[in-house]
Amino acid sequence: MSTAGTTTVPSAQGGTITPHTRLRALWQRPSARKLLLLAAVTAAVAPFAAARWGSGAWPHALTVDLAGPLGRANDWIIDNRDSHWLFLYFFGHISNAIVVSIRAVYVVLLALGWAGVTAGATLLAWRLAGVRAGVTALASFAVCGLLGMWVPTMRTLALMIVAVAASVAVGALLGLAAGLSDRTFRALRPVLDTMQALPAFAYLLPVVLVFGIGVAPAVLATVVYAAPPMARLTALGLRGTDKGVLEAVDSLGATARQRLLTARLPLARRELLLGVNQSIMMALSMAVIASVIGADGLGDRVYQALSTVDVGSALTAGIPIVLLAIVLDRTTAGVARLWAIVPQGGTGGHNRPPGRTRTVTTWVLAIAAVVAAGRLAGTSWPSQWTVAIAGPVNTAKDWMVDHLYSGLPGIGGTADAAAHYTAWILDPLRSGLQSLPWWGALTLVAALAWLIGTWRTALTATISLAAIGVLGRWEPAMDTLSQVLAAVVVTLALGVLIAVAAARSDRVERLLRPVLDVFQTMPQFVYLIPVVALFGVGRAPAAAAAIVYALPAVVRIVDQGLRQVDPAAMESARSLGATGGQQLRQVQFPLAKPQLLLAVNQAVVLVLSVVIIGGLVGGGALGYEVVFGLAQGDLATGLMAGTAIACLGLMLDRVTQPVKEAN
Repeated sequence: MSTAGTTTVPSAQGGTITPHTRLRALWQRPSARKLLLLAAVTAAVAPFAAARWGSGAWPHALTVDLAGPLGRANDWIIDNRDSHWLFLYFFGHISNAIVVSIRAVYVVLLALGWAGVTAGATLLAWRLAGVRAGVTALASFAVCGLLGMWVPTMRTLALMIVAVAASVAVGALLGLAAGLSDRTFRALRPVLDTMQALPAFAYLLPVVLVFGIGVAPAVLATVVYAAPPMARLTALGLRGTDKGVLEAVDSLGATARQRLLTARLPLARRELLLGVNQSIMMALSMAVIASVIGADGLGDRVYQALSTVDVGSALTAGIPIVLLAIVLDRTTAGVARLWAIVPQGGTGGHNRPPGRTRTVTTWVLAIAAVVAAGRLAGTSWPSQWTVAIAGPVNTAKDWMVDHLYSGLPGIGGTADAAAHYTAWILDPLRSGLQSLPWWGALTLVAALAWLIGTWRTALTATISLAAIGVLGRWEPAMDTLSQVLAAVVVTLALGVLIAVAAARSDRVERLLRPVLDVFQTMPQFVYLIPVVALFGVGRAPAAAAAIVYALPAVVRIVDQGLRQVDPAAMESARSLGATGGQQLRQVQFPLAKPQLLLAVNQAVVLVLSVVIIGGLVGGGALGYEVVFGLAQGDLATGLMAGTAIACLGLMLDRVTQPVKEAN
């Protein structure tokens, strides 16, 4: 039915729906109003911008050359590092405190001897996490000795103890502030994004300029990289506390301090433990990178092995890093169980179970006896109790390359798979991003960020992308973005599938746990060589390394979120006849939304952190520029490329992380 050229459609209620009615209904949607407003602004501004600066890549007229100021800053630091009060009385004291702490821990480890360290780690893991964890600790330290890596393991352990303690302390304080204050949370969010998204290689150069070569800059770089996960998860746990519990505590007249200690922190202990776990994993993943600037230990052995393309020797030093992570992971898991049984509001003697003092005395005497025996056995692991695995590993690697690289029936081989991935996914995606007009890319980012957030979110994302252009890194940033997007999509798809299987089966979760530990803690440099051998040099091996590195964090976070869904909600869904898929889509995923969003964030951040490694194996783009800047001592090139990667990470975070004020 039409009247005067206006079409009307009968509605389900017996009326008619006109175009005017449709527009009115559309305008009532907040997302539609945002898009219409943004479209109007773009229609007004884009023609002027295109006419003045063009519609291709970022215009040169809008770039700022920072090479001169950064070069002068580089020269000033070098000239004043040994005489200025800032270096002598501030940075110098920080460096000395770190060095003294590491030496003290290392001296204690040497004093315990190989038997004492092994027994102490075993007893501690057994006491905190049970017999299985104790056996794991015993076997792990024994393997470190059998591989002939005892002394490097003790050096790495000393460095990691200090670095992890500092990372957890800094992260917990930042997370506590962000979890208790919305204003602090909004202020710290970009800081945490920058700390974690800025590649380690990018800030290694300024850290080395200020502190020189040695363990101090290595520890500081590790803290900057490993503290943000602890801060994020602490804030997530505190902000996700059940409001009903808080209201009940308030009704009892609890103070803010009592509410924090008796309700919010105990209810957030799972997130706190996961934060400690992630800090440990990330700190250990920095072991090799830290060796580039003078950190001794296992990382230095891996780095030396990679310089000669010796996969066997690299794996020999990489396995102890994984084993250290596993032992620390199992021990921290036991701490959570201890927290669960500690009586709230008291740690005093009247709350101790009968006989606890006697048990502690027995343990102290047992440890003292083992330490004495360890001192008699010697400081270092006996050289005759070692096994060489480098030769067989290199032989296996050569066999895999010979049989999998090419010639497989039907698929051609790993080289063909890498070529197809590059030609069918990476090249079209890179061409599409680089062909976007610069103002169109800014508009697209603003639209995505505003749809799921506020105007502040859109402004932050747009400014971050624009900053990349201002730094003169637009085209390499689009190349890097194409690699990141492709790797993140694959990581999330695989991670969610694996996490769903782990959340539904305790057996699957137990089987996956050591595998995830290995993938997340094995230094990227170790598995980068076999990846390059199988896939060749280029962007494909860089993507494979990024996926392997980011996948464990995604699986852990999603698995944790799905397991924390309210059992009452699941029982209600089952009572209504919901299938397993319906329970997953309609109950678990919606209720685990904060953890799912955090998984997306961590996938983006971790994939970006491997972009630098991709620059070493032909990935090019921003990763290559950062590596080049560090190798040549070029602060301007390395820092600007690293800043561009951080801006890229901040932009991706804003377009993927909804906020409460979005509606």
